[in-house]
Amino acid sequence: MSNKINEEELEKLSNQQSIKARLLSDIGAVEAQKHELLHTFAEVVRESRKLNDELEEKYGKITVNLEDGTYEKIIEENGQAD
Repeated sequence: MSNKINEEELEKLSNQQSIKARLLSDIGAVEAQKHELLHTFAEVVRESRKLNDELEEKYGKITVNLEDGTYEKIIEENGQAD
């Protein structure tokens, strides 16, 4: 007689292994997507900094109202607008 688990136990064990394998695959896919999103986010941040630098060069230090495009000069600590 061989050492063998019963069919119900084998089915449970097999199902658990399948679920774990599928979850690991899903985790890998999510991590790959996360990696891509982080690169995209970094690119947007670079573009935003570039635009902010361009706006500062043109208008000085300002705060922009994103709803209507109006802006206000930022007052430096010495009390003067840039």
